[in-house]
Amino acid sequence: MNEKINRILEQMATLEDELRTAVHEQESRMFFQIKGKRVEFERSVRDAHRKLRTNVFRWIVTNRPQNLITGPIIYGMAIPLVVVDLCVSFYQWSCFPIYGIQKVRRADYLVYDRHQLQYLNIIEKFHCTYCEYANGLVAYVREIIGRTEQYFCPIKHARKVLATHARYNRFLDYGDARDYEARLEAFRKALGKVD
Repeated sequence: MNEKINRILEQMATLEDELRTAVHEQESRMFFQIKGKRVEFERSVRDAHRKLRTNVFRWIVTNRPQNLITGPIIYGMAIPLVVVDLCVSFYQWSCFPIYGIQKVRRADYLVYDRHQLQYLNIIEKFHCTYCEYANGLVAYVREIIGRTEQYFCPIKHARKVLATHARYNRFLDYGDARDYEARLEAFRKALGKVD
């Protein structure tokens, strides 16, 4: 990989760190603290949130009809999501130790905290839990597959790919065959040191 690309990747990593810090600073001004797995708001904020909550009956009556009609389709996706979750988790559990790849921590990707928001009613909390699971699962699966790709085939595509995983930009350029086996082995060894 050439120096210009390395420099840009380092700048991107620095900007991502700055963004995380800025988001954290903004969150700390939202009057909540994280205590273990609990998120605690200041009492005044909690009370204001409770006053904003829409009761379930009013929510159902005022909800968009298309949301109610498509609900069974959306929640029907829970079955394939759970199957994917079980299969990918089993794959990682059984194969990653053999390959020497550090396992992906599921808890880093599946985060459930929106149910603690007092301005959401029980139905809205259920929706949020479903979305937390589905999006967290996709990110978890993507990291497992990204590590697998790094182990077996860390080569970029010839064509532009949208929304690549975080590891992709450091992969070998398409058609760059020099010292392929040695560089492949270096990619594999790096997977044992993943944070």
